[in-house]
Amino acid sequence: MSHVAIDGCLIHYHFDGPEDAPVVMLSNSLGTDMGMWGPQLAALTGKFRVLRYDSRGHGKSDVPPGPYTIDRLGQDALGLLDTLELRRVRFCGLSKGGMVGMWLGANAADRIERLVLCSTSAHLGPPALWEDRIRAVRAGGMAAIADAVLDRWFTSGFRAAAPDKVAPVRRMLLSTPPEGYVGCCGAIRDMDQRESIRGIGAPTLVVVGEHDPATPPPLGAMIAQRIAGAKLVSLSAAHLSNIEAASSFNSAVLEFLSA
Repeated sequence: MSHVAIDGCLIHYHFDGPEDAPVVMLSNSLGTDMGMWGPQLAALTGKFRVLRYDSRGHGKSDVPPGPYTIDRLGQDALGLLDTLELRRVRFCGLSKGGMVGMWLGANAADRIERLVLCSTSAHLGPPALWEDRIRAVRAGGMAAIADAVLDRWFTSGFRAAAPDKVAPVRRMLLSTPPEGYVGCCGAIRDMDQRESIRGIGAPTLVVVGEHDPATPPPLGAMIAQRIAGAKLVSLSAAHLSNIEAASSFNSAVLEFLSA
C-alpha cells in the first residue's frame, strides 16, 4: 500500500495483478474505500494490472476541509496517473467514481482508452437532498445515515440473503471520515456534466442497476444516449451492482475492457 501527494493531499493507492499487464483504474463510490472492489479482483487480474485508490476524504487518503468539486476529484485521479507515469489506462468507476470517470473522459481524453460508468449520473439533484444529508452527518456522524444508505445500495432480498457481503460494506461506510463524506457530497451537489459528456470519445460502457433508487436506470440511459456509441447494460441489482450482481458485473466489464 502506498501514498502519493496531490495538491497537498495524500492519496492512498494499491496495485494488484501482473506488472506487465495493461492497467485498469478503479474508482470507488461515495462512502466506501478501495475495498469495495474486492469482488472484481480475481476476474480482472487475470488479464489486467488493477490500480485502486481511495478518493480524498475516504479510506486511508487525507481528509482536507471541504467542500470538494468534481474537478478536484478528477484532478486527483489525473495526478495519480501522472505520478505513477501511466500514460493511458482503462477506467471503471461506480457512482461518485463514475462521475470522476466522466470528468476524465471529457477533460483528459488522451488518458482514457476505455471507460466504464456504473450506477452513476451526470447530474444528481436536487441540492436540498445533499444539504439534508450533509446536515445529518454533521449532526450525527455516519451512523445517522447508514441504514438509509444501505437500503439504497442493496435490495432487501440481497440484504437478507447475503449479510456476510453487506456487513463489510456497512463497516466501510461507518469508517468513512464525516468531513470527507460531506466534502464529496458537496462535489456531487454542485456537479453538472450533462453537456460535457457529449465530448467523450472513448469507447464507453454504462452499467445500471435495475433496482437502483440512488441513480435510477433512466439516469444511466441518458449518459449512454449522450456519449456516441456507448453501450448500456442493465443488471438485476440495486446501487452497488458490483457486489450484489458480481458475476454478471464481472462478465460484462471484463468483456468490454478486453475488447
